[in-house]
Amino acid sequence: MGSTNFAALNISDYEISPEQGFLPQDPLGDLPDSPTLNDLGHELPKLLSARTVRRFIDKQRHLLPSIPSTWHMEEYRAAMRILSFCGHAYVWEVPDQPVATLPPQLAKPWHEVAQRLGRPPVLSYASYALDNWRRLDKTKPIQLDNIVLLQNFLGGLDEEWFVVVHIQIEREAGRGLAGLLRAMRGAAEDNEGAVLLGLKSLALAQTAMRDTLLRMKERCDPYVYYNRVRPYIHGWKNSPSLPNGLAYEGVESYAGQPQQFRGETGAQSSIVPCLDAGLGIAHAPDPLTLYLQEMRDYMPPRHRSFIEVLEKTTDDLDRPLLAGYVRDRKLRNPDLWAAYEACVNLLSQFREIHIGYADSYIHRQHQAHASNPTAVGTGGTPFMQYLQKHLDETKQALVQ
Repeated sequence: MGSTNFAALNISDYEISPEQGFLPQDPLGDLPDSPTLNDLGHELPKLLSARTVRRFIDKQRHLLPSIPSTWHMEEYRAAMRILSFCGHAYVWEVPDQPVATLPPQLAKPWHEVAQRLGRPPVLSYASYALDNWRRLDKTKPIQLDNIVLLQNFLGGLDEEWFVVVHIQIEREAGRGLAGLLRAMRGAAEDNEGAVLLGLKSLALAQTAMRDTLLRMKERCDPYVYYNRVRPYIHGWKNSPSLPNGLAYEGVESYAGQPQQFRGETGAQSSIVPCLDAGLGIAHAPDPLTLYLQEMRDYMPPRHRSFIEVLEKTTDDLDRPLLAGYVRDRKLRNPDLWAAYEACVNLLSQFREIHIGYADSYIHRQHQAHASNPTAVGTGGTPFMQYLQKHLDETKQALVQ
């Protein structure tokens, strides 16, 4: 029965909770004893709109003189958020004229903090969304009318809404992941009732996630997103305007060699890989599957580990545990199959909505310069044909 001991498996060991999904507890807004970096984070939208980010950073001897030994994970995450936004603002301050070298006062602390977190020194989804929110009213839950961003590039409604929609979806996924785990544990223990309850809980969460995603266009306009939000989240791998990558001055381990890292993208969220793994959705190898595997390097390490645990969980016939269990009972227990079918269909709907957004927010926009291409995502890969293929493969899981 696979390699997973379900009795001992606890999602809290993977920095996940039923209440908040992959979101941490309320992230830190400011860093202790780091006035220069805090001020830079606060002023970044104004400096960026005036195109004086590079000038400001170049004048500083230190952004973060040293990393205190008393720091905990929340301090590292807050530092990574501010440094990542500042790093991208420095590179893309003039979007069609990026710089290819970061100064040491930015590159060195960014690299050091990234090393502590097990991620590359580039803006990733964890810093852009998971660690980038606060509640307006701390007595009320994480929901769209009560969360705002801690850090922006330019600010404005469209940028804010684009990210908080993702944050809300991450929160809604929490009870779904708990339901998925309950269903998988039920399959491991041959408890059909637990499988059914787990799948129903997952479907409720997926419905909420889908309905939140459908709200994206309420306050995030495709033209504004493409021209005012997207330019700053690109990375420097497969980048037409930074073909050699980015040099991190003063980082000894890079030995003066430019580095190539992918840009921030929702493909670095752990939700869909967990659902694919748990529901037994298989994707035949293609450029997108290779890219999605690479995206795991940008996730928090424990989230990455949780996906791997789900993927390794198989039955005695080496099939995905939950899908095999439900399929074997398709005729004998049609309610079980219907519940599984509902979860797969909801995942298909989520992918379908995403394809529509990729088309309208990126593919159909007018490309003005090579630094913001319409043919590839912010991670640097062609996306439209492969997104459709992954949607087709999700639907295929129900007809095998």
